[in-house]
Amino acid sequence: MFAASRRARPRCTAFTALGACAGAALLAACTVGPDYQRPQAEVPPEWHTDSFWRVAAPSHAPIAPDWWTGFADPTLATLETQALAQNQTLAAASAHYEQAKATLANTSAQRVPEVNFSAQASRFRISHDRPLTNYATPTQSTVQNNIQLGPTLSYDTDLFGRIRREVEGAQASAEQSADDLANARLVLTTDLATDYFSLRELDNEIDVLNQSVKLQQKALDYVNTEHDLGSVSGLDVLQQKSQLDATRVQAQLLLNQRAQFEHAIAALVGVPAPQFAIEPKVLDIRPPTVPLGVPSDVLQRRPDVASAERAMAAANAQIGVAKAAFFPSLTLTPGIGWESTEFANLLSAPTLMWTLGAAVGQVIFDGGRRAANVKFASEGYKATEANYRQTVLSAFQQVQDGITGLSVLDGAAKQSREAVEDAQRLLSLANDRYSGGLVAYLNVIDAQESLLTSERTDVQIHGQQLTLSVALVKALGGGWDGGAQGSAMAANEAHATDAAAMPQQAPVGDAQQKDMPAPAR
Repeated sequence: MFAASRRARPRCTAFTALGACAGAALLAACTVGPDYQRPQAEVPPEWHTDSFWRVAAPSHAPIAPDWWTGFADPTLATLETQALAQNQTLAAASAHYEQAKATLANTSAQRVPEVNFSAQASRFRISHDRPLTNYATPTQSTVQNNIQLGPTLSYDTDLFGRIRREVEGAQASAEQSADDLANARLVLTTDLATDYFSLRELDNEIDVLNQSVKLQQKALDYVNTEHDLGSVSGLDVLQQKSQLDATRVQAQLLLNQRAQFEHAIAALVGVPAPQFAIEPKVLDIRPPTVPLGVPSDVLQRRPDVASAERAMAAANAQIGVAKAAFFPSLTLTPGIGWESTEFANLLSAPTLMWTLGAAVGQVIFDGGRRAANVKFASEGYKATEANYRQTVLSAFQQVQDGITGLSVLDGAAKQSREAVEDAQRLLSLANDRYSGGLVAYLNVIDAQESLLTSERTDVQIHGQQLTLSVALVKALGGGWDGGAQGSAMAANEAHATDAAAMPQQAPVGDAQQKDMPAPAR
């Protein structure tokens, strides 16, 4: 019977070990807290467009990452390259991204055992008069050595997924930082282009004023000559001179505005403003076509939307971390080493020592602290979800603003060019009638003001078309692609239609009806 029990013991021990391993595996698979699921945002099936936009192929053609090259301006391309290399805000965003990756690596390291190695050597004397431990054995004073050497191990078993949730949150935060870096790049390049086109618009507007100054100076010379001949009164001279002075003042004020944009560009490209200058030029820059895609593309192509979505994932993981505090923790602390009084036999078999240990911890009462932490994490997730939905709504608004604005400005530009032509004919007629003595010189002054206003308005509308094109590029994500960048944002967002809208580049005065974008399928 004794022999039978000895034979049965190994089988019982094996089943016990197997059961313990299975129980540990089941516990290890337990991760408390909600699993993250990206909420569905309400996406319109198509953009609201008019005849200014037409259907184009390919249907989902993205914007190029170096979208500014579409404006065919070498100066702008050089400034963009310089800004991407030297802008300090972009450098700070890049450093924050590296920090987030380091935080992820630090958090992930908790999933593996921590191994420490320690060595200790001491020589000590034991007191002769120390308290007795055995009355039959007298105490003696001795001098001894104590040498210890060996590794220790500590491993948090993460039974309820606290560490796994922390890693999940750190991963989402790292992806959010990558999206923030992409958004910083987009904001930098679009802000630079906006300031540059605003500066060029002022160059054109200053040129209009300078040309008007020349024409008004010729008119003043003519009126002075007529006055010297006694043909006109001094009132006509003063009216023309007053008009000329007012135009010169307007040109000077625009120079100050231009300097402000120049200084802003200097800060963006990382150059001190006193050492930076852009040569004034009168350029005729035409905005390129901008592929709109469909509204669902915005969720994939805007880094700020992707960043808001990753913030939700990180906040969701924090709920699991907070809930894991309600459950016990188990830490394994095995150890092995050697202890001896002499170095010579320190690593021998008799000096070997080992320990097997575990520490279990469970909070019994905390006055509601853990429940408050769960509430805080849950409300934090709700806040990030609301921020995500608002970011999506703002994205749709900005794109629609750009679509509507470019369509309106296209019609305004055609009317503005007609207004300039009409004002030129009006000034010519006013000069002829004044020379014939049919009207007062005030009519000429009014015609000059009308022409100047029309020409400045025409230049301003063209500048608004450029800056609004940049704003639309920014609203559409500026060539950034969440899938290509490895972000987890909107990878499964289905396209609602195979049609995309692009602006119709028609000749001036072309009234031909364009195709409307195809409805969503």
